[in-house]
Amino acid sequence: MVKTSDRINGIASSPIRKLAPLADAAKARGVTVYHLNIGQPDIRTPQVAIDVLKYIDRTVLEYSPSQGFLSLRKKMSGYYSGYGMDFSPDQIVVTTGGSEAVLFSFLTCLDPGDEIITTDPTYANYIAFAAAAGIKVRTVLTGIEDNFALPPAEEFEKIITPATRAILICNPNNPSGSLYSPDEMHRLAGIVSRHDLFLLSDEVYREFIYGGAGYMSAGHLDEISRNVVILDSFSKRYSECGIRIGAVVTRNESVLEGVMKLSQARLSPPLLGQIVAEASCGVGREYLDPVVKEYDYRRKVLVEGLRRIPGVVAAEPSGAFYVICRLPVDDADRFCAWCLSDFQYEGETVMMAPASGFYFTPGAGRSEVRIAYVLDAKSLERAVFLLSKALDEYLSR
Repeated sequence: MVKTSDRINGIASSPIRKLAPLADAAKARGVTVYHLNIGQPDIRTPQVAIDVLKYIDRTVLEYSPSQGFLSLRKKMSGYYSGYGMDFSPDQIVVTTGGSEAVLFSFLTCLDPGDEIITTDPTYANYIAFAAAAGIKVRTVLTGIEDNFALPPAEEFEKIITPATRAILICNPNNPSGSLYSPDEMHRLAGIVSRHDLFLLSDEVYREFIYGGAGYMSAGHLDEISRNVVILDSFSKRYSECGIRIGAVVTRNESVLEGVMKLSQARLSPPLLGQIVAEASCGVGREYLDPVVKEYDYRRKVLVEGLRRIPGVVAAEPSGAFYVICRLPVDDADRFCAWCLSDFQYEGETVMMAPASGFYFTPGAGRSEVRIAYVLDAKSLERAVFLLSKALDEYLSR
């Protein structure tokens, strides 16, 4: 029988979506499922973005330039200026979501067999794209005890080899919600400089920072400016995941040239998505500040609720909208599946993402889950209550 590639057979299913069939089956039985498994914001998309989509005046929905519309890139350049980063429109390539930005950067900066270092746990799709590109992933382990802080430089130095070409970070971090301090970022810059590596920095949660924490982008690291490749997206910032608009942003001309070759091969990023993204660029802080305040409130409600459940340990997220917590179970994958297949309380249950799927280290995170606080506070309170009931029943079996 004809078989599919070893490459695709070696890619694991998404930990975020792999339990979806069980959730669908639960709903078919009439059970209400509280979705805490996926970072799909429930916040309303800016009205100006909805309106521009409703009233498109084009008569032809044409290809756009492979790099993305210049008018959009100019607005993005202005956006970065607001964060103290000087990127010209020519240093921005619009991509089909942040996912394409990751894949194009991998294919441009690394050859098959090269190594990339990232933190563990990490965003699961990085591992999938690395496998697709033939890249070997090496990780430095972070932990719930210190809120998944960046490890010391020595931990990175231990695993750097002649094949190492890049370090990849997500800041603020998905899945942990950690935020890297300026000291941690400068520590990374030193490693990158000493070994002449790329620093790929996924910054799609840039806006979502809590508790007065200071933020430093990789784009602020002037000492390694040509080593830095920023991966960005409109999905979370403006609650418009479906428009599939992201970007690769860098001052490295060779990287821009390489990404452009791939961009030309796929012709153009989504036309309608760019129209929505460009409209969204104009909303400013009057839209974003209340959104961040709402997520901060949800964060507090969720973490406080989780910490009231006996045996649960919850990290303190400083950014993004995720928290990893340790449950008093020996297999969170099995528990999360059981919550959907066998548990319901008053016709309701909860869906979470087992954290093991975000770890590259075998066996790590087996008792942990990632929870996305993308529901309103009342729903989060109910979901935490359901989790406590589920744990009581599961542990008493």
